[in-house]
Amino acid sequence: MSEEANPTRKRLVDAATKLFYAEGIGRVSVDAVAEKAGLTKRTLYYHFKSKDDLIAAYLDGRDQPNLEQMAGWFNAAAGGADKKVEAIFTNLARVARHPKWKGCGFLRTAAELAATPGHPAVKAGARHKTNFEKWLASALSSHDVDEAKMLAREIVLLMDGAFSSMLIHHNPDYVAAAGHAAATLIRARMTGKS
Repeated sequence: MSEEANPTRKRLVDAATKLFYAEGIGRVSVDAVAEKAGLTKRTLYYHFKSKDDLIAAYLDGRDQPNLEQMAGWFNAAAGGADKKVEAIFTNLARVARHPKWKGCGFLRTAAELAATPGHPAVKAGARHKTNFEKWLASALSSHDVDEAKMLAREIVLLMDGAFSSMLIHHNPDYVAAAGHAAATLIRARMTGKS
C-alpha cells in the first residue's frame, strides 16, 4: 500500500524525514518519531517492522522528489548539456547556503551505517544514486554527448565529493567548483559537435 493510500504511514515517514535529516538517524529514537507524528510507538511498529525499515522508507521517500528537482534544474537551464549540468550544481550550491541544509541525506545515512552494508537504508541510498546516474546518462545521451554512461558516473563522483567537502568545510563553493569541473568534462566530449 502506498503512503498516499495510508495517511498514518505517511505521517510517520514525514516525521522521520524531518528528524532524521535534521539530527541523523543514530540520534533519533522511534519514540521521538512517534511523538513528532503525534502517534504511539505501537502504531509506528504496526506500520514498520523496525527502525531500520523506517530509515529505509525515509530515504525511499526522498528518491523521486530529489530526482525530479535535479531534472527540473537541468531542463530549466538554457544552453547545452554542459550548462544544464552546471545548473544542477549551481542550484545545489544555492540550496546548501540555507541554514537548515545538512548535506545529502543519502550519503549521511550511508556514513552512519558504514559498518552494515546490507542495511535496507544503505540499499535505498544505493538505489537513489543509481537512479540519478541512469537519469543523468540518459539526459546526456539525449544531448548527443559521447560516453554518456561513463560521464554520468564521473559527474556523480564530482557531486558526491562536493557533498563530502561541503560537510567538512561548510562551504557551498565546493559544489560550484564541482559543477565547473562537470561542465568541463562534458565540453571535452562535445568537441566538434554543433
